[in-house]
Amino acid sequence: MALFEGAERAGVGITMFIVHSVPGALVELHTHPYTETFVLLEGRVRWTAGDDVVELDAGAVVTVPPDTVHGFRNTGDISLRMVTVHESGVLIQHDLDQEPA
Repeated sequence: MALFEGAERAGVGITMFIVHSVPGALVELHTHPYTETFVLLEGRVRWTAGDDVVELDAGAVVTVPPDTVHGFRNTGDISLRMVTVHESGVLIQHDLDQEPA
């Protein structure tokens, strides 16, 4: 995973992750105090956001509102590639230490 924190690196109000995870890998449930948008470039993912659980394929775009519990699991048989955009110049994350669906 690669991280770009915009405030420090470029004086901008976004943070971005480039996610590359192997089949079966996951990101545990967590929240942010700002909106986060996910662009699925390659692979398949089971997405948990609040009470919703959905299976998504490449080309999907998901936006999660502030303070919404979310996380994901690579359910495909290839590596997952995804870009996440945080509407904050610094990463602020509260981990719940729980696996997504």
